[in-house]
Amino acid sequence: MRARRSCLAVPGSNPRMLDKARTLPADHVFLDLEDAVAPLAKEGARANVVAALREGGWDGKTRAVRVNDLSTPWTYRDVIEIVEGAGDHVDCLVLPKVRDAGQVIWVDTLLTQIEKTLGLPIGGIGLELQIETAGGLVEVDAIAAASERADALVFGPADFMASLNMPSLAVGELSPDYPGDPFHYVLMRLLVAARSHDLQAIDGPYLQIHDVAGFTASARRSAALGFDGKWVLHPGQIEAANEVYSPSAEAFDRAELILDAYEHATSEAGGALGAVMLGDEMIDEASRKLAQVIAAKGRAAGLRRATASPPPPARG
Repeated sequence: MRARRSCLAVPGSNPRMLDKARTLPADHVFLDLEDAVAPLAKEGARANVVAALREGGWDGKTRAVRVNDLSTPWTYRDVIEIVEGAGDHVDCLVLPKVRDAGQVIWVDTLLTQIEKTLGLPIGGIGLELQIETAGGLVEVDAIAAASERADALVFGPADFMASLNMPSLAVGELSPDYPGDPFHYVLMRLLVAARSHDLQAIDGPYLQIHDVAGFTASARRSAALGFDGKWVLHPGQIEAANEVYSPSAEAFDRAELILDAYEHATSEAGGALGAVMLGDEMIDEASRKLAQVIAAKGRAAGLRRATASPPPPARG
């Protein structure tokens, strides 16, 4: 799976921002044709995005384009012009405001037709699916299962709040009038759907772009559940996202140690044991699975073990 700790939004109508985005340390950059682009600027933004993708300089980043949602007159031309113009430079399309599986299938079918026509690898362009309405959340399992192209489910908090008639303008923040996290159910529901279909789960943006402490607190809530990353709207949020959605060096080292110790203990040389002690901790198959999660996140973040020495022997 691609690293998506920090997913940077860049307006497709702003060539200066498109150029700057290449230099920023975000894992994932999506060039936006939807909410960040005014209706009269949509067609010009497509040309800007194609040019920016073809110029290159995106090494190490996942390159995505957010098209307009299917209730608008722009979506089909977004897909056709972006993929025909720069399909070999696009990793994913972001489909916003997904309401049902049929919308995902429509985009999948259109992409397949274009790929066949251009001789691109069939299925090579992935899909990130935004859940932004109550109806979308109700259908999230079917949406997640609708296409083998699906890479991730993404939460869209602002539109979701509007769809529920929530009396707040504070996107991404906790409400002082609610005793808890009003988005906990939504995030967990989305996460369960994502994991049941081997997809990544990405939290939505925090709109107070200069409040890094507030962004970090919001990110920590979804990271604690198991989310893989978060949308960032400003370069100042990137470092915080990359840190929050990466395991600490200590946790990464411990996870790698558990994996090594358990592999040895369950081997013939280690006695083919099922549950063993590693120091004062009992480890078993469930421990291995948990350690795999932390180790995979650390490897995706570029972490390296602090020591290459072999683990201490596990004992039964």
